[in-house]
Formats: sequence, C-alpha cells, structure tokens
Amino acid sequence: MKLLLVGYGRMGRLIEELAPAQGFEVVDRIDVGMGSWNTAADIAIDFSTADALQGNFARYVERKLPVVIGATGWSAHETRFRAEAARAGLGVVASANFSIGVNLFQRIAAEAARLLQPHDAFGAWIHEAHHSAKRDAPSGTALMLRDTMVAASYDRTIDMSSTRAGAIPGTHTIGFDGLSDTIELTHTARDRRGFAAGALLAARWIQGRQGWFTMADVLGHRVV
Repeated sequence: MKLLLVGYGRMGRLIEELAPAQGFEVVDRIDVGMGSWNTAADIAIDFSTADALQGNFARYVERKLPVVIGATGWSAHETRFRAEAARAGLGVVASANFSIGVNLFQRIAAEAARLLQPHDAFGAWIHEAHHSAKRDAPSGTALMLRDTMVAASYDRTIDMSSTRAGAIPGTHTIGFDGLSDTIELTHTARDRRGFAAGALLAARWIQGRQGWFTMADVLGHRVV
C-alpha cells in the first residue's frame, strides 16, 4: 500500500519508521520545501498543522485520495471539510488522538459522566499536559473528552486547563470533586508510538470506504 506522509515532524518520521512492518511503502513526504503532490499514492496520513490542512484537504478532494487526519486545531472548518468530502465520495478518518488507549479512555470518560451526572455535589474538570512545542491548548484530545462527557448527558460546567512543558508526550486527567472526596481518571502516554500505530491501523481500515469516520469506527465501537 503506497503511503503519502503529509507533515514530516516527529509524528511523520515515526509513522515512516513503523510503516514497513504494517505493509506500507512511503512514497513521498510533504512538508515545507519538500515532497511532491504528484506522487502516486493509495492513502495519505496528515499530521501537518491546522493552517496547512486547509490547503492540503483541497488536494485530497481533488485527487479523491483517502486520508487519515491527525492534525488538530481545525474544528472551525470541519463542517466545510465534511461537505467537500461527501461531494467527492472521499474516505476520511479524523481524530484528535489515534492512540487505542486514549480511545478506550474516551469510553471510560463517557461512563463516568453518566454515573456522576445525577450527583450535583460533584464538579468536573479536565487537565491535560503536553510538550512545550505543542501549539493548541486545550489539546484536541481534551476537547474530545469534554464533548464525550457532554454527549453522555453531563450538563454542568467542565473546567479545562493545560500545561505546556518539557517533552511530555501527553497526559489527560478527568476529575470529579465533591464535598468529601475526589475521583480522578488519568491516561498517560509514555511515547508517541501508540499514536503512530493507530494512524497506520486507520489508514489500512479506510481503504475502500467512503464517508467521514473517527477512531471509534476503526475500533468498531461508538462511544455514545
């Protein structure tokens, strides 16, 4: 399977490292000043930036090139991207986080929100920590967890906070605090290999499919 990497930072290089063992051949790498969009490819994986994705997405539509989107911070454009993908019959997997562990953690967050919803004494929060070079805050994963909790009928305020320091791969905590006790649930990423492996799994899964999907579809479950 011929793979086009779009965005050749740490994630792009890690995906390239893992790709051969998953049956992928990296045929080109698109980044600032490098790569060609004319390369024949079966699938693209895009870990670029929110700004770059706007131009990139038009190319996926034009070429009807299935794409796995790991870039974050572009939610304001999602409605337009979905409409363009639908008109083109394009297959897209978009997720704020491709880690299998994080996507299972999302299910745990939904269940916790359902259980705590009837108990007004408990207030909720989400805190996330990432490396100092990460641009968006809160992270896309933190926003995904918040939306999951809301969709699970949690209708009270969910306080959000972020830390940017050092080389932290990613830590997300959801918490509920009451008068006498506190509940905390935390997912900690030890490295980025889980994200890269999940993106490659999604790239294999989207082949031959049309529509807009998330990692929940790839794993065969819907959170709510």
